[in-house]
Amino acid sequence: MDTRRALLDALGDGPVSGPALADDLGVSRAAVWKAVESLREEGFAVESTSEGYVAPADPAYCAAGIEFGLDAPYAVEYHDRIASTNERARELASDGADGVAVVADEQTGSRGRLDREWVAPSGGVWLSLAVRPDAPPARAPLFTLAAAVATADACREAGVDAHIKWPNDVLVGESESGDDGEGDGDADPGGRGGRKVAGILTEMEGEADRISWIVPGIGVNANVDAEALPAGATSLCEELGEPVDRRRFAATLIERFAALAGTADRMDRILPAWRERASTLGRRVRVDTPNGPVTGTAVDVEPPGALVIETDEGVRRVHAGDCEHLRDADG
Repeated sequence: MDTRRALLDALGDGPVSGPALADDLGVSRAAVWKAVESLREEGFAVESTSEGYVAPADPAYCAAGIEFGLDAPYAVEYHDRIASTNERARELASDGADGVAVVADEQTGSRGRLDREWVAPSGGVWLSLAVRPDAPPARAPLFTLAAAVATADACREAGVDAHIKWPNDVLVGESESGDDGEGDGDADPGGRGGRKVAGILTEMEGEADRISWIVPGIGVNANVDAEALPAGATSLCEELGEPVDRRRFAATLIERFAALAGTADRMDRILPAWRERASTLGRRVRVDTPNGPVTGTAVDVEPPGALVIETDEGVRRVHAGDCEHLRDADG
């Protein structure tokens, strides 16, 4: 473990003296001081007291702030502004990085699925995970579902009752008639009823028998003004009436994703967790697929993420497409 991360871990237990930390790590006091200064430069305002170094009471939204107390084996790379966190995460993963969360306050060149527009202004949580899992390509859709579960859980911990529309749109609110948003795999608006607060765009490179790397890119309208969002979208602060702690939100999301998809033996938990948080199952839906629309009642999701739909012509399994929740009279 590097001195910087060891210092963050030590600060979580209370004041820590430079000499004591230097002895514990077997490094010089100068190395400890350099690590402290590095944290301060990132925006993590370590205090110097008579008892030693003390963590800030309210850590900033920065790399060290998110890593502080993080219960997941991830490093964080933070940018105030970047073209695309997915692009940066792809670069890192291609160079061999594994377990890195690229986080930005603002994205200037982001996009959604099918190259659709993705509004990513300052105040959101724009986060991409560089992962090199030990899994075959056939299991790749599970990482998208895990990201959706992790995002919904982080929303709920923040106080917003979010749910998932197949496969990866995170919505809040739903009318009594069952209207819901359409969603495009980004944090832009949905259609009727449900208000889209987050979405996921997953990119992957692999070989015949294994995933080389996979990057789930997650966009959350956190502390974004309603005026900056497309019609039909919402933000966490809009729903709550006050800003959310983005630092804690990002940490919760990373921790939850790691708990579901961190190792191959945990991945069997993903589908049950997705089902519990989904609003699609039991609903009448229309899914636009490359082979035409499929309309019926969504009854289940099967490995590795196919939506099972009961139609008038029989049961159909849809692996990809744009899903719309319908009123009973629609279709």
